[in-house]
Amino acid sequence: MADLKMPELNSVMVAGNLTKDPTFRETSNNTPVVNFHVAVNRRYKDSSNQWQEDVCYVGVVAWNKLADSCRERLTKGSAVLIDGELQSRTFKTDDNKNRTIVEIKAKRIQFLNKVEKNGVNETAAKNFSLGSNSDDSSTYENNSFNKFLTDEESNLLNEDK
Repeated sequence: MADLKMPELNSVMVAGNLTKDPTFRETSNNTPVVNFHVAVNRRYKDSSNQWQEDVCYVGVVAWNKLADSCRERLTKGSAVLIDGELQSRTFKTDDNKNRTIVEIKAKRIQFLNKVEKNGVNETAAKNFSLGSNSDDSSTYENNSFNKFLTDEESNLLNEDK
């Protein structure tokens, strides 16, 4: 009998709001990196059929041009749609204990906040895509997340245009 191999899939998409301003830094070889957390809400009905809301706080890391874009565009409360993959990393705390965290390594981020342009409200729907960690393969794609939106969601985003 042939050995069966489980397919490898690591993909995550979340929408939420930043819990505080992003932290921007550069690595020792001047690679830009930004870290932030988003609050992702989930609504559900409990056993008594009442609506409840649960909040999940998710860490996000973005690199290179995507990190630069986040530094320029994001602040506490900013709404974002993030497409990426889960990654874990281990580090030592101040008291010399190992700590492991799981976070999203962002591939694409769509900025969802409305911006004021020439006195008119417009939806900020610029999407930045990071093909890999090298600057040469980083590209910008506009509105590629729109294909994932329902007609109702698209209408809501375009309501104030």
